[in-house]
Amino acid sequence: MDRTLKLEEFAMFCLSIFLFNQIEFAWWYFPLFLLLPDIGMIGYLINTKIGALSYNLLHHEGIALVILVLGYYNSNEWIVFAGIILFGHASMDRIFGYGLKFDDNFKHTHLGWLNKDKEA
Repeated sequence: MDRTLKLEEFAMFCLSIFLFNQIEFAWWYFPLFLLLPDIGMIGYLINTKIGALSYNLLHHEGIALVILVLGYYNSNEWIVFAGIILFGHASMDRIFGYGLKFDDNFKHTHLGWLNKDKEA
């Protein structure tokens, strides 16, 4: 992935850390829950279509922002926390080249194919 896009995602990941620091949670909640959205990969045990759907629901930055805004609107820090974790995780994944999945193959993402250079 292009370096500029990775830098942009890194900035968004830093934003998630900043937003997390604005809420009243212990610092260790952030790293503890940061990988939790990867539970969406369980859908791949059924098939690639269900896997892509479950993965993308937990890795879509737009959905994360909607959850975050709903949490702020309802003054619910747990919902805000969930939105921040989802947003931070999605940004972190994109730094490493993991994007939203197409339903034909886990390695087929909106950022291109995973491990494209390694397989060539």
